[in-house]
Amino acid sequence: MENINKPLEEILLEANIVTPQQIAEAKAEAQKLGINLEEALIKLGFVSEELITSKIAEALSIPYVKLSNYIIDQNVIKLVPEEIARKHKLIPLFMLEDTLTVAMADPQNVSALDELRLKTKLKYIDVVMSGKTEIENAINQYYKGVGDIKTIIEDINIEELRRVSEETSPEILAQMVEETPVVKLVNLIIQEAVKSRASDIHIEPEMNMLRIRYRIDGILYEVYKLPKHVTGLITSRIKILGGLDIAERRKPQDGRFRINLDEREIDIRLSSFPTLHGENLVLRILDKSRVLLRLTDLGFSPKDLEKFNFLIHAPYGIILVTGPTGSGKTTTLYAALSEINSPGINIMTIEDPIEYQIPLLRQTQINPKAGLTFATGLRSILRQDPDVIMVGEIRDLETADIAIQAALTGHLVFSTLHTNDSAGALTRLIDMGIEPFLVSSSVIGVIAQRLVRLICPHCKVEYVPPEPVLKSLNLDPTKKEKFYRGKGCEKCKGTGYSGRKGIFEVLVVNEEIRKLIVSKAPASVIKQVAINSGMTTLMADGLNKVREGLTTLEEVIRLTKLEE
Repeated sequence: MENINKPLEEILLEANIVTPQQIAEAKAEAQKLGINLEEALIKLGFVSEELITSKIAEALSIPYVKLSNYIIDQNVIKLVPEEIARKHKLIPLFMLEDTLTVAMADPQNVSALDELRLKTKLKYIDVVMSGKTEIENAINQYYKGVGDIKTIIEDINIEELRRVSEETSPEILAQMVEETPVVKLVNLIIQEAVKSRASDIHIEPEMNMLRIRYRIDGILYEVYKLPKHVTGLITSRIKILGGLDIAERRKPQDGRFRINLDEREIDIRLSSFPTLHGENLVLRILDKSRVLLRLTDLGFSPKDLEKFNFLIHAPYGIILVTGPTGSGKTTTLYAALSEINSPGINIMTIEDPIEYQIPLLRQTQINPKAGLTFATGLRSILRQDPDVIMVGEIRDLETADIAIQAALTGHLVFSTLHTNDSAGALTRLIDMGIEPFLVSSSVIGVIAQRLVRLICPHCKVEYVPPEPVLKSLNLDPTKKEKFYRGKGCEKCKGTGYSGRKGIFEVLVVNEEIRKLIVSKAPASVIKQVAINSGMTTLMADGLNKVREGLTTLEEVIRLTKLEE
């Protein structure tokens, strides 16, 4: 954003808020990620949104307000339609006589003010300035979106719902699920999940109800218990969105669809599965507007970050990232590709699905129905003169074999595997049918990872863990160490946690490990040699983050105990 007379960088430099070096770094980051200078400065941590907004307001001679200091009357909220508030990032604050005061993220947006006057029929509008995030939070707080879930259910014709059964024809069902209350209900379930930062929505039919659960920070939370009679319409509506056959209730199906929410593009992968009481649906939420993380944001220790940087700048070889579903493997791969991305190299990917779109990368999504699998796609990519290749997952022998041949012919290959630890990835390839000497010659490093929940900063307190917990991690109960946890608050919805960060195990394949691979040594032996060579295990990295006050002992035990 700019003053009529002064650019943003000049405003900030004159106020001694940032240095010229920081401005230069932010400009480079902005160009790389396709964001503006203000967003880049905030993302890099050079300024807070509150500080930068207040300085811009000062330069524009517009009052700056903190929305958390206001309680907005619902009658004032009703003056401005929600679609206008979300579209232009503004919220009404109060009415004084015939003048409405609104807070805006961009008070110079004349077209927004014109549209606001047109919609509200108000002649006089005063403007103050607030941060974009603060305004978005206030909109979510004061506007009820598509409405309260109970109200929507009451709007649905109960008698019609009671007639929905296994025998209801697909044509009638399809017509019923297009009715407004059903559409609103499904929209609300998805909208609330996105607002809650959920990665998955579970829609689970029971004998006497329909249970809705969200997976947030890796843990499932029950959010709604709905009447049993809405089950058929909700599942059918979602199946139609995902392109599934609503008449087929006996077989698992997979689909996908896309929605736009608050100017954000959300991709959703859908899976249906027949159960005793009806079809179980799981929706995986992929938010395309998420800011791509850099390697330094992921949680690597300085030592492990140095090792990983060494690996990703190698001229050729395979780098594997391993861990269970939802452990952040794809995010790590994208961060690595972004780190080495430049106009001087050709990076090509084959993914399922494409979760981030990155400039310069040639990205392809698999389409098994069209014959495009990881294996066939990888084979074709090799004829596209690539320098670096990313394969979403090595699922079978054919894909593994082509990836290894690519690495042995001078390409740097990134991929993922589902194994518990780093050493296990090496033996998994051999178990797939790859010759040990090919594994030892091609794989240069393996990164195992998990995502630990972070202690909520708003309710973080020091505490003394139970002695059995300390002993289970081989910690001395008599040693005086500080440990923290979240006691639970409104900000974290009583969980004591907010957000997640990675814990890592970086195995660099050296000569000694290559010999062990060729001799088909068990994963436990390879792991011990890697530890002797300086590898930090998942548990050890987790304990380091506990000592830093980032997470809890219980989180580390939950995610790593079985691996040790």
